[in-house]
Amino acid sequence: MSPQPETPPLTYKVIAQCSTSKARVGVMSLRHADVNTPVFMPVGTQGTLKGIHPDQLIALDCRILLANTYHLGSRPGIETLKKAGGLHKYMGWPRAILTDSGGFQMVSLLQLAEIDETGVNFNSPYDGSSCMLSPEHSITIQNAIGADIMMQLDDVIKTTITGPRVEEAMHRTIRWVDRCISAHKRDDEQSLFPIVQGGLDPELRKHCVAKLTERPVRGFAIGGLSGGESKHEFWRTVHTCTDLLPNDKPRYLMGVGFAADLVVCVALGVDMFDCVFPTRTARFGCALVDSGQLNLKQQKYALDLRPIDENCHCSTCKMYTRSYLHHIATVEPVASSLLSIHNVAYQLRLMNGMREAITNDEFPKFVRSFMRNHFGEDPIPQWIIDALEAVKIDLQGMEG
Repeated sequence: MSPQPETPPLTYKVIAQCSTSKARVGVMSLRHADVNTPVFMPVGTQGTLKGIHPDQLIALDCRILLANTYHLGSRPGIETLKKAGGLHKYMGWPRAILTDSGGFQMVSLLQLAEIDETGVNFNSPYDGSSCMLSPEHSITIQNAIGADIMMQLDDVIKTTITGPRVEEAMHRTIRWVDRCISAHKRDDEQSLFPIVQGGLDPELRKHCVAKLTERPVRGFAIGGLSGGESKHEFWRTVHTCTDLLPNDKPRYLMGVGFAADLVVCVALGVDMFDCVFPTRTARFGCALVDSGQLNLKQQKYALDLRPIDENCHCSTCKMYTRSYLHHIATVEPVASSLLSIHNVAYQLRLMNGMREAITNDEFPKFVRSFMRNHFGEDPIPQWIIDALEAVKIDLQGMEG
């Protein structure tokens, strides 16, 4: 009897589907964890979440986090990562990791970068040295990191850019994914996702999806958004991509993390998200709640002895009051840690609530309740109404 082939390093199964919208629940099985989708992935750029250590993330039942290829490739560097046995061991994290490709730094560090067909030539923000990040080098770094999911190097441009450069970046991204696939040396352990580009042009997005879905990959990312475009352009682009991407593979929308955006994009059929927002806003003394944010620096919280959120079971809400957090916010470093724990817990709890609602086929009811709580007496933005209407969730005439 011939030996059975080993299970691929990523399998994905849809286990529930909203009967109204494109929202779905799935299980993504990776080498280091089974990840329930839709999922929010906290961002640990340097191999650590700012203010949270791995044991605390495990206590929150975080199954997957994101790390940054460009920064980790710069320091500690490939040789250190290899010697340590990969990033999982290096940072003491036993669960799944997704790495971006370094492509986003084309935008965020553009003044330090030059882009051509070979790749991206950076001047390091650390020491000014020159570094060529090619598709091949990006994959070499990610293979050394050992991430469960890796991103191709793509040609990233701001969504405010129009004209021939948008089409050039889309075609280059398609060419580069083939170079990434050829350079990938650990396909039995790590999965490579291509990234759909094409700016805000639906025809370019459709062309890119058509070409990328011809490649032998286990999932797809939607890139090039959250870069200054209008929300109307944003949701329509997401909707176009999820309509065309395969149903049997996970769909990852890069760089999205505001609560209302997460709810809308789950309705549009997205499975995976990441953003620095929860930990970044914590460093400014802000806590996430269903109604938006509590700015705990404000004097009105000085005598407020309630937890941030009475319905939250994170360690911060169990042990500390708004008054105490007001007392230390942006003054004591521990405040950033306490608020980061709560904010990541909030994002994970929001995703869990959506998964439960989809599983029970009550997702439209969940969406209406969330939007009512989130916006209160304020009008719901028209882009949200339009986006949800596109997937048959009606918010018009909603009570409250």
